[in-house]
Amino acid sequence: MDIKNRINGEVYFVTDTVVDWVDIFSRPLYRHIIIESLQYCQKEKGLIIYAWVLMTNHMHMIVGSSGENRVSDILRDFKKFTSKEIIRTLLVESTESRREWMVNRFEYAAKNDKKIKSYRFWQEGNDAQEIYLNDYFNQKLNYIHENPVKAEIVNREEDYKIVWPLIGLAEKDYWM
Repeated sequence: MDIKNRINGEVYFVTDTVVDWVDIFSRPLYRHIIIESLQYCQKEKGLIIYAWVLMTNHMHMIVGSSGENRVSDILRDFKKFTSKEIIRTLLVESTESRREWMVNRFEYAAKNDKKIKSYRFWQEGNDAQEIYLNDYFNQKLNYIHENPVKAEIVNREEDYKIVWPLIGLAEKDYWM
C-alpha cells in the first residue's frame, strides 16, 4: 500500500444509536444537548470532528483526538453525560407528547443491565471502525453526507447541510 494513501493518527468512523431506535432527535431540545456536548468535548477533551451527521435516532461521526485523551474515553464520557442530560430533560419537559412512552422504553432497556440504575439511552458500545486509508475515510465521509438522502429525509444531500461556523464542530456540520 502506498504510504501517501495512509492516515496517520487515531481516526474513527463512529455510530451511536438510541435504544430501540427512538426518534428523540426529531426535537431541537435534544439535538442541542448533543451539539453542546460535542462542543465541550472539542474544547475540553481534544475531540477532533472531521464530519458528522445527527439523524432522528442515531449519529455518525468521523473523529480523532488531540492531546492525551483517547477517542474511546472521550466518547464514553460523551455518551454518559448526554444520556443523563437527555433523560433529565425528558423527565421535566412537560410539553413532550411522547414522554411517557420514551421514558418507558429507556427504563425497560436498563432493566437487565446491572451497570445502569434507571435508564439506558444509548445502545451499548460504540460501533467504532478505525480508519487507516484515505479511500476508506472518503467512503465514510460520503456515507455521512448521503445518510439523510437514503433515509428519505431530504431529496438532495445539500438540502440537509447546515453550516454552523459558530459551533465549530467541523469544517462543515451536518445535522437535522
